[in-house]
Amino acid sequence: MCGRYASTRSPQELAPLFQVPDVPAKETLAPNWNVAPTNDVWAVLERSPRGDEDSDKVQRELRPLRWGLVPSWATDVKIGARMINARVETVHEKPAYRRAFTRRRCLLPADGFYEWEQIKDPDTGKLRKQPYFIHPEDDQVMALAGLYEYWRDPAVKQDADPAAWLMTCTIITTEATDAAGRVHPRMPLALTPDHYEAWLDPTHRDPDELRALLGQPAEGHLYARPVSTAVNNVRNNGPQLLDELAV
Repeated sequence: MCGRYASTRSPQELAPLFQVPDVPAKETLAPNWNVAPTNDVWAVLERSPRGDEDSDKVQRELRPLRWGLVPSWATDVKIGARMINARVETVHEKPAYRRAFTRRRCLLPADGFYEWEQIKDPDTGKLRKQPYFIHPEDDQVMALAGLYEYWRDPAVKQDADPAAWLMTCTIITTEATDAAGRVHPRMPLALTPDHYEAWLDPTHRDPDELRALLGQPAEGHLYARPVSTAVNNVRNNGPQLLDELAV
């Protein structure tokens, strides 16, 4: 699974990387070295005007979404905290994800992600979980494959009220490869730039063709370095979380 990641690039850095025509003017997020479930995160997506999803007029956007997908049929927004990941093997058929898989896909920019390995503490002899920060060796941005969804808050009376709609997302995971596989059996699935357009296109709805885009994680070597257990606490943040730890 992917339960934490780092996303520190600014909108000004991300927009040209993902060919987003307009940089968000008002909606800004601070750099986050310890992104946790239910946090707002940057997402790249293409969408038609709300209420007209079959329109050919789509625009690529960079906008904040809440991490933890809340299906449109959910009665409680709290379900999102349990739906931060969707397995690539079943994402096309699970009721919570299958509609979003064919209509609402996104990319979630990340510097890298955290995973934990169970090791024996040399001082106490007891087992403990050692966090690792896993990232591309060339430090390029990772484009994590994701899905997004709209949830209508029944407590807000007017559809036109921005507070009536919550946009949430989930990260698609796959079997871990490279350095990540030595730490944890699962990892977030990152796409290569040549797949961005097909993945984001909301008019591309063939499940088999979409699944083919997710056949392999993005090419490129990953580096896993041990980091401080400070990352275990969601209240801790800052670049020091990425410092390599001698173990």
